[in-house]
Amino acid sequence: MTATTPASLTARALLLDMDGTLVNSDAVVERCWRRWAEREGLDPAEVLKVVHGRQGYATMAVLLPDRPMERNLADNRVMLAEETADLDGVVPVPGAPAFMAALAALPHALVTSADEALARARMGAAGLAMPDTRVTAECVGASKPDPEGFLKGAAALGFAPEDCVVFEDSEAGIQAGRAAGMRVVGVGPRAAAFAPDVHVADLTGVRVEPGADGTITLAFSAARAA
Repeated sequence: MTATTPASLTARALLLDMDGTLVNSDAVVERCWRRWAEREGLDPAEVLKVVHGRQGYATMAVLLPDRPMERNLADNRVMLAEETADLDGVVPVPGAPAFMAALAALPHALVTSADEALARARMGAAGLAMPDTRVTAECVGASKPDPEGFLKGAAALGFAPEDCVVFEDSEAGIQAGRAAGMRVVGVGPRAAAFAPDVHVADLTGVRVEPGADGTITLAFSAARAA
């Protein structure tokens, strides 16, 4: 940990991305998006650089800006069904089970670009409890990097944006958290390049300490500046 990296952050609520943050679903994501890229005549390696964090239709719009949105939405429905059915290789991010157990009685919400069915499938495959409060794809009109999801998560929990800390792994997600006026903990190798407030390799280095005043202290034993 460098001198410029905080050893801890204090919040009143946590907003958690799912894929890449709590659940490692990269194998499924890559399989599904490679198939889509090949059908569309795109380079799968280039496609995989931009898929993380966004809803599928938004990724398609970035990759094929002149394509009708109706086609993107139709392909997105097919993609969600494929991803929900394919759970091979879906595992928890290291430290996620203990991290989620520590949050069980504390204010937290899942804010994911997955829809409800996909979120339930992946959290279940990873053996992680589904938070009572969640903002899934059906709940928002705009995909990350738009801050709508995180702002809705904070509102659902009853906290101001500045009282929330976001956990994210992707560029789009980190941008969304920042745009919502929240501090961001970047999780995993993707996050390091996008300057989160704190970067951790996984969740094993995060300790959750509830305060008597309702605050949540996040202590980072293996953090570094991004």
